[in-house]
Amino acid sequence: MNHFRQIAEKLEAAGLDGVLLTREANRFYASGFHSTGADGAALVTRKKNYYFTDFRYTEAAGRCVRDAELGEVSRARSYTVLTEEVIQKEGLHRLGIDDAAMTVAEYEVYRKALSCELVPASELLDGLRSVKDSEEQERLIAAQRIAERALDEILGEVRPGVTEKELAARLQYLMLHFGAEKMSFDPIVVSGPNGSLPHGVPSEKKIAAGEFVTMDFGCIKDGYCSDMTRTVAVGSATEEMRRVYATVLAAQKAGIAAARGGVTGQAVDAAARKVIEDAGYGPYFGHSFGHSVGVEIHEAPNAAPNNEKPLPAGAAISAEPGIYLPGKLGVRIEDVLILREDGNTDITLAPKDLLIL
Repeated sequence: MNHFRQIAEKLEAAGLDGVLLTREANRFYASGFHSTGADGAALVTRKKNYYFTDFRYTEAAGRCVRDAELGEVSRARSYTVLTEEVIQKEGLHRLGIDDAAMTVAEYEVYRKALSCELVPASELLDGLRSVKDSEEQERLIAAQRIAERALDEILGEVRPGVTEKELAARLQYLMLHFGAEKMSFDPIVVSGPNGSLPHGVPSEKKIAAGEFVTMDFGCIKDGYCSDMTRTVAVGSATEEMRRVYATVLAAQKAGIAAARGGVTGQAVDAAARKVIEDAGYGPYFGHSFGHSVGVEIHEAPNAAPNNEKPLPAGAAISAEPGIYLPGKLGVRIEDVLILREDGNTDITLAPKDLLIL
C-alpha cells in the first residue's frame, strides 16, 4: 500500500511541482516503506515518484516500494544531490517540504543546496492523512484486535501484589506475541492514587485491593497504531469510585453519540465535557476528548475545545474522557472511532462497563 497517487493529485491545487517528504511518518504514508529517523526521503512530483535511502535499506526498499524510482545515497551523492538531480531533470520550481518536522539546520541545508523555492507542505500531508481509506481502516482494526487480545489476557493477572511495571511489561510482551510490530507508545499502567496522573509512568508500586488500575496501551500492526484505555477495580469499589466511573462512561458515550463527519472537534469534546461538568467534576478533566490515530499515535485533527474545524468523514479519532482526583484516583476509558457522514463506527470491541476483578 502506498499513497503516491493521492499526494500527486493534490500538487497542482497546492501550487506545487513536487513535495519532498523527510518526516518518518510522511514518507511511510507515501511509500509504504518504513525506515527509522532521517534514513530516507520520498519525492513526489506531478510526473513521477522517487524514494531515496542508504545502503542499509536499499534492498528492503526495493522489495517494498512500488511505483517509484529508487535512489541510493552515498558520501558523494547525498539526499540533496539526488533531489537536485530530479529538480533539474523535471524543471521543478516550487517544492513542498515537511516544515512541521524539519529542523532549522535541515532546512538551511536543503535551501542552500536546491535550486528551487521551498514551500511549507505539512498541512497538505496532514489533510491527506486525516482521512483513512479502506485499507488503512483495516490496519487500524487489526492493531486494535491485537491490543484487545492482550487486554483479555492481562485481566487475569491484575491482582494485589503485582506491580504496575510488571503489568506494563506483560502488556508489551502479549501484544508482540499476538503479532504487533512494536508499541504505539510506552504503556501506561497506574493504580490507586497514581491514577490521577493522566500520563503516569508505571512504577514499582504494588496493586492493592480496593483500587482502580488504569491501563492505556496500543501497538503497531502493518504501520498503523491502536490505542485503548480501560480502568478496572480490584476486589471492590467504593461509592465514589463507582460514581466517577459512571460519569466518565456516560461522558464517553455522549461524545461518541456526537461524533460524525462534518461536526467540529470542539462540539464533540463539548458533548462529553458537559456530562463531566454537570456531575461536578469539570476541573478534573483537563485534556481533550480525543486525537486522531493512524501512522502516528497522535495525528490531526483533534476532538478538542480549540478545534473549530469540522472533522472529516474517514477520520479515526480516540474517544477518551477522564476524571483525575489528585492523590486519590483516576478513571479513563478510551475507544477509537472511525467517523462517517451519518455517525461513526467504534472499532474497539472490549467491554467497558465497570469490571471488578
